[in-house]
Amino acid sequence: MASGPAATALAKRLENDAQLVKSTIYFKYYVHQAMVKAGLGNDYISWLDVWRNNIKMGLTTWAEISDLEHNRSDCHAWGASPNIEFFRTVLGIDSYAPGFSKVKIEPHLGKMENASGEIPHPNGTVAVSYVKSGAKWNISISLPIKTDGMLVWKGKSYYLKGGINKFAI
Repeated sequence: MASGPAATALAKRLENDAQLVKSTIYFKYYVHQAMVKAGLGNDYISWLDVWRNNIKMGLTTWAEISDLEHNRSDCHAWGASPNIEFFRTVLGIDSYAPGFSKVKIEPHLGKMENASGEIPHPNGTVAVSYVKSGAKWNISISLPIKTDGMLVWKGKSYYLKGGINKFAI
């Protein structure tokens, strides 16, 4: 319902206003998606403290709720949103048309200078690699043949064809 600077201000309030009820671990996926849409995606890695605390407690699967001190369940799938958010938010791989017929790549790397990964696609595999070298980024994006898409990098769009796409930006 909000866009532009109003959306960014609202997202920052969600993140910082102590008077607002904090979302539970399973609902953070939706909060994170809203914050990415509001332009804060490069902060994603800093939003993972509850998951870091799960690891510190020795959990091998994610807890059901965020209040780890007073209650916990060691096997709640809805708390596993970083598993998809790493690919969709950090690496930026997302569907851009019905049936994943087109691919949109819009990474939110934050302070990272090297990241890569791949996901299955109905026509093959989508693979991305981002390596910062000095002031430039070396970007490699591989799309399945007969699948095209778009790279969005710092507000500018670049066409992607099926096969390997390389950029030095």
